[in-house]
Amino acid sequence: MKYENKVKVQGCDINVYTEGSGAVTVVFIAGNGVTAPALEYKPLYSRMAAHCRIAVIDRPGSGFSSDKTSDRKVENMVEEDREALRLAGIEPPYVLAAHSLGGFEAVWWANTYPGEVSAVLGVDMGVPEYGIEQGKDIPDGKRIAMVRRQAKLMKIIAKDGLLAKLFRNSGENSSGLLTGSELSEEEKKLYRELFYKNIARPETSEQAELIPENAGKAHDTGNLGCRCCMYISDMKVPGMKTTWRQAGITFAERCGAEYHLSDKGHMMYTKIPGEMAETFLNFLRTQGILGSE
Repeated sequence: MKYENKVKVQGCDINVYTEGSGAVTVVFIAGNGVTAPALEYKPLYSRMAAHCRIAVIDRPGSGFSSDKTSDRKVENMVEEDREALRLAGIEPPYVLAAHSLGGFEAVWWANTYPGEVSAVLGVDMGVPEYGIEQGKDIPDGKRIAMVRRQAKLMKIIAKDGLLAKLFRNSGENSSGLLTGSELSEEEKKLYRELFYKNIARPETSEQAELIPENAGKAHDTGNLGCRCCMYISDMKVPGMKTTWRQAGITFAERCGAEYHLSDKGHMMYTKIPGEMAETFLNFLRTQGILGSE
């Protein structure tokens, strides 16, 4: 299967993988540090692509895309995605399927360009309030030092030596795709190559350092103004007083979103992809965004 389809956005080659067809496109916005989005989210999007068109954007520094040419501020990332989709011939309306920190982008995008976004699907997405609380609970100096220590560790792991082997299940195989059956052997080889190619790219640490700022910008756009269906995990984040799950529930209830709780972890899309696809598709049908088929 060919995953490469690059377009030039502000001097950066951004890869946009598409599959399926339909009047509405479900756009997958990857979490920070996801090194191969088009392979990472395959268990979920492949089950949806028979019913709608999907698009997976490799953000700069991930997948087949090149290095960033702008700061990893939420407004820059959204504008890159919008332009990449346009150049790839994919016009609105969009349904944004956001994982992890991609949630900040989904909220900013949906509220800033409401005519483009029909709905948001939360794939255990980060909500703005949680990012703001992180900025309060973990002092900037400590948080940035943690991010930079992690970046140094990633540079060592990227060499694919002994340390990489020791951290295999929390590194290259953290989502379980390399030992599961969702990817072919050829795809697993490609997934591993992209992991070591991209794991130490500077875009990841920069975006992590900007969490409170980007969360605040998304929050300032107001409550999510479009329809939303969310899966929320019980992920634990050290140093936080507010729990990931409670922040997600509070966000969902405030904006009237449908939400589902899961104990399958932050990469739940590799554990219960069939359930998630069915839930999301039924939601889109119920909302009149997809036809009843």
